[in-house]
Amino acid sequence: MTSDPRTPSRRDMLFFLAALAVAGGASRALASPLTAAAQPDLRGAIDAVDYRAIPESGDRKTRNLQQMIEQAARENVPVFLPPGTYRVSNLTLPDNTRITGVPGASRIVYTGEGHLFAAENVRRIELSNLVIDGGNRWLGDYAGGLLQFTGVDEVLIDNCEIGGSRKHGLQLERCGGRIERSRISGATQSGLYAVDSSTLSVTGNTVSDCGNGGILVHRWKKAEDGTVVSGNRISNIRANDGGTGQNGNGINIFRADGVMVVNNQISDCAFTAIRANSASDIQISSNQCRRSGETAIYVEFAFEGAVVSANMIDGAANGISIANFDEGGRLASVTGNVVRNLTLRGPYQHEVGFGIGIAAEADTLISGNVIEGAPRWGLQIGWGPYLRNVVATGNVVRKAPVGCAVSVADGAGTAVITDNIFQETAEGAVLGFQWEKKVSGEMAGGGSPYAQLTVERNRIS
Repeated sequence: MTSDPRTPSRRDMLFFLAALAVAGGASRALASPLTAAAQPDLRGAIDAVDYRAIPESGDRKTRNLQQMIEQAARENVPVFLPPGTYRVSNLTLPDNTRITGVPGASRIVYTGEGHLFAAENVRRIELSNLVIDGGNRWLGDYAGGLLQFTGVDEVLIDNCEIGGSRKHGLQLERCGGRIERSRISGATQSGLYAVDSSTLSVTGNTVSDCGNGGILVHRWKKAEDGTVVSGNRISNIRANDGGTGQNGNGINIFRADGVMVVNNQISDCAFTAIRANSASDIQISSNQCRRSGETAIYVEFAFEGAVVSANMIDGAANGISIANFDEGGRLASVTGNVVRNLTLRGPYQHEVGFGIGIAAEADTLISGNVIEGAPRWGLQIGWGPYLRNVVATGNVVRKAPVGCAVSVADGAGTAVITDNIFQETAEGAVLGFQWEKKVSGEMAGGGSPYAQLTVERNRIS
């Protein structure tokens, strides 16, 4: 079979790159990603006919594009893909790769022969204005994601669409950089899986319709991470692989300390909107969490230091849980959140149960929150002996059978419950529990029979 005469040859490619080097303003115009406000000046730099990058499929196209990427990286110029569909696979990106296209029109389609894009131990990779389609095709055992970058100092992905991956949409290991203004959807695993990151920012993206997770920030061993996850929209996250919380989370932080999760909109997750497991010094603030299948915001296991503030939670099995004092989970501030419209139904059988507004166990302040419609307990202070130094003050709890359930089991420690308002708490405003069993009468008005509890100045309205 004869080759398509439109296919770029090695000579065509070198001619094109040489033209870029000579055309003074052209390479500079292409060196920055496209922005919504301004398109790059392509005069003298790119012409679809002269470039001869007519989309096609097959090994030759992959070879041509690989050669072009390598030469462009050496010459410090970007590769521009005109509108069309480029069917390729197994592209390895060298240091200083910059590939850009026409938003929504330059499509790279994976042909299913191992991986699509990969890079390892390089300084900088930049992709912008591309549609990257995995077509739900097989990925090699060595490939964790449709795009897989390892040991890259700066991964810059801007205004791209990444869809149809049989594994993760984008996998980063030991990487920094920015993932921004992009749309990731249809991944069988998670949209973005980042492990052992450094100075990574994930901002302004849309992640949807993924099989097991939205944005995952993990580490192999617990350590400082510092990733910022901000301003993203995450929706329709399933838990296809099951479990009791390892899957089905919109944003999942695991062993990564110093992470900020702020100003995100998260809806319709099978389990948790925001789940932090063994993640110390975490800030979870000003997020919208709607219709979570389990606990909307979960801070659990071996953590020290968490701020959970100004979040809006509407629809979940539990609202906010600060848990696992038995595993070292302690030291948190839970302030200014609104929690409403909870349910008794959860995705599995839970030891404590569902329908709880805000729960905490150790060294935690719960203040200035509003809870409405918790069908079991509005506040849960401790569980069994796992209670130490919890203060619940200045909260409003409405429409909960029990306003505040505080543990008085053997070994339970100190709690202060003051200056809260309870309304429509049919079974009681402040009651003592030994595990799940109610053992006290109403304590909201003061005069607690338990020396370790201070309960006063609460109002039942």
